[in-house]
Amino acid sequence: MTYEFVLTEARGPVGIVTINRPHVRNALNHQTIGELVDALEGFDGDDAIRSMILTGDDRAFAAGADISQMVDASAVEVLADDNFARWARFRAIRKPVIAAVSGYALGGGCELALMCDLVVASETALFGQPEVKIGIIPGAGGTQRWARSAGKVRAMEAVLTGEPIRAVDAERMGLINRVVPAGAQLDEALRLANLIADRPPLAVRLGKEAVNQAMEVGLAAGLDFERKLFYLLFASEDKREGMHAFLEKRRGRFRGR
Repeated sequence: MTYEFVLTEARGPVGIVTINRPHVRNALNHQTIGELVDALEGFDGDDAIRSMILTGDDRAFAAGADISQMVDASAVEVLADDNFARWARFRAIRKPVIAAVSGYALGGGCELALMCDLVVASETALFGQPEVKIGIIPGAGGTQRWARSAGKVRAMEAVLTGEPIRAVDAERMGLINRVVPAGAQLDEALRLANLIADRPPLAVRLGKEAVNQAMEVGLAAGLDFERKLFYLLFASEDKREGMHAFLEKRRGRFRGR
C-alpha cells in the first residue's frame, strides 16, 4: 500500500517501516500512527516477512506527538477520538519489531521506540518524555515502560523534569539494547532482524509472548505461562526439524509450522 506519512519496503524476510514527515521531525499525528500500525500489521500477516524494523531519519526517529492536534482539544474530544486505540493495535503485533533510532525520540516518539521489542540507537539519539513542559504527562506508556525498564527513580526524573537523556545513558539504564556510530543504526537493526528471521518463526513468536507476559504478571503466573508455551512448541514441525538439524549438524529449514 501507499501511505502519505510512512514508507515501506521488504528486504528479504525483513519488513521496514519508515516514518516520513521530515518537515516536522516526524511528529506523530493521528494519521501517521494509523499508517505505521497499518503497515506493521500488513507485514505481520505476510508469511514471507519474519521480522520488522521501525525507523525514521537521521535527524529524528519521532520528535513527539503533533501538538497542533491537541492544543485546543478538550478532555471529551480526546476521549472520543481515542487515538490510543491505534497504539493498542501495535501491542498486538506478533512478529518482532526493532526500532532503529537516530536523533530525537521524544514524547510519543520515545514511547513508540519503547513499545518495540528491541531498540538500536545511533550515538546521536536522545530519549525523553518532555510532556510535563506543556502541562501533561506521557499517555502512551511512558510512565510505565520507563519504570519497568529503568526503575522508579529514573522514570520519576524523566517524567517530572522532562529532560532528555543520551543514547549511551539509555543503554546503561536498560531502556535500549545497544548504541552504534551515527548512521549505522539501520544496518545494525537489519543484522538483528535477519538473525531473528533465521530462527523458527513459532518459537520466536511465542518467545516474544512469554517475555511480554513477564511485564504483566507475577513470577508464578509468568512461569506457568512460559511452561505452557514450551509444551505447545513440542507439537510443531519446526521443533522436530530444529532438533534433528542440531543432531545432524546441518542448518535447519524452518517453515513456521
